[in-house]
Amino acid sequence: MSSISQEQVETALAQVIDPNSEQDLVSSKSIKNIAIEDGKVAINIELGYPAAASEAALMEMISNTVKTAGASDCEVNIETNIVSHSVQKGVSLLPNVKNTIAVASGKGGVGKSTTSINLALALQAEGATVGILDADIYGPSQPRMLGLKGKPDTTDGKSVEPKVSFQIQSMSIGYLIEEDTPMIWRGPMVTGALEQLLNETNWRDLDYLIIDLPPGTGDIQLTLCQKIPVSGAVIVTTPQDIALIDAKKALKMFEKVQVPVLGVIENMSTHICSKCGYEEHIFGQGGGEQMAKQYEVDLLGALPLDISIREGVDNGKPTVAMQPDSAVTAKYREIARRTAAKLATQARDYTSKFPKIVVDNN
Repeated sequence: MSSISQEQVETALAQVIDPNSEQDLVSSKSIKNIAIEDGKVAINIELGYPAAASEAALMEMISNTVKTAGASDCEVNIETNIVSHSVQKGVSLLPNVKNTIAVASGKGGVGKSTTSINLALALQAEGATVGILDADIYGPSQPRMLGLKGKPDTTDGKSVEPKVSFQIQSMSIGYLIEEDTPMIWRGPMVTGALEQLLNETNWRDLDYLIIDLPPGTGDIQLTLCQKIPVSGAVIVTTPQDIALIDAKKALKMFEKVQVPVLGVIENMSTHICSKCGYEEHIFGQGGGEQMAKQYEVDLLGALPLDISIREGVDNGKPTVAMQPDSAVTAKYREIARRTAAKLATQARDYTSKFPKIVVDNN
């Protein structure tokens, strides 16, 4: 009969690298329990991020590694526990929202909003409860991308209910105005409106709130990043040099307000001809990877220039929701897992665990 010790199991698990977090299971403290009986091993793993599409592969990897180390059999159970992570100093977390992820680009036209909505949908597909805030007051696009119209409901006249599409909760100034109405507002009015949208929406038990920031790195964006609670930021760029210049400014902006940058997403990385299948780097090559190396952040993934992505959001039918088995959706889900896994390594927020002191004069 084969036998294996606790120490041997732990040594074996230290060799298993989680492909999403790129950490081994021991150093990431993912192992919650190891039980051994007659050479059979049972292991409980807890992940701090949703990973529905990769759990089976991870379980198989763990089981095979432990068997190779001497176990006669290995049963693996994986659970997900998404917790709140800290935000900027002086800014409080939102009620019913565990984590906020800001998506920025610095430059318009690189597909930031398209990436935001598909990232939200991908996190939801992986097993999380997700919402999205359209923070672009001047050019709101999420209502069209989600196929939603009409004003949000209110029960008390003071707060509003998020509109829901594809199981994603959302809020946007676009629900309150006509699509062709320009917002001729100065900076303070914009930041005030955005704070209202954020704080007066009755978000419902969100694991992640994706914040689709407006393009640019000026006073409005900086003010938003100082007032809105942000657990982590994602930078979207194309490989093109002119886009990378502004993407680097966005990254620096988050550093200035002490928001951790989770990584870079390179959008429109390659174009694959729909007729012949030929792939080419029409906007340059390796820009996102070079930027990630320069600033010592992760390249979360690269997305192709694909007509189905554009058609999907234009028609209110985003790719991840409408083409769940496509190669592009698999890319988005991989990026979502890596983003959430990176956030799971950040400092946790414990403010909800602190006792509240109440002074009673009676």
